[in-house]
Amino acid sequence: MSQSTTEYVLEGDNSIYAQPDGKVVPVVTRAGEEDTNTAQSGDCIRVSGVSIQHTPATKIWFGQVSNTPGYRSLPHHHGEAETGGYVLRGHGRIYFGENYSEFLDMKAGDWVFVPPFMPHVEANMSVTEELVWLTARTPENLVVNLEDVPDEILADYRRA
Repeated sequence: MSQSTTEYVLEGDNSIYAQPDGKVVPVVTRAGEEDTNTAQSGDCIRVSGVSIQHTPATKIWFGQVSNTPGYRSLPHHHGEAETGGYVLRGHGRIYFGENYSEFLDMKAGDWVFVPPFMPHVEANMSVTEELVWLTARTPENLVVNLEDVPDEILADYRRA
């Protein structure tokens, strides 16, 4: 019977992630300890799970985004950041394009990619259920809020 061992080879220098004792280890953000002091956009609430605010991460923001029933974000974009999202529950819609006249609907299990600098509005299309999704952004949670628009220009949108 042979005994196998695993050898880990570091391709780079992880020292920037070291704790005060010099050790590099994974960082767990416990439920209830997430960072809520993150960029917001109207009624779209972002909670950071992995970010520069409370972990050694420098090139990713990963968190939960939610909209209460019948609420939406302000028009905004994410600067140079690429954004990926995964809908956990609810019915969301992303408005984009000229006067936010184009849109894509999303439901639980759907994934979305929003390119850098793309103005958009994130809306909860339900007036009874919360919209919750996970979002990852590189390099950070950049949020540039733009001038608000009347609800009436957003096709089929209604507030609770």
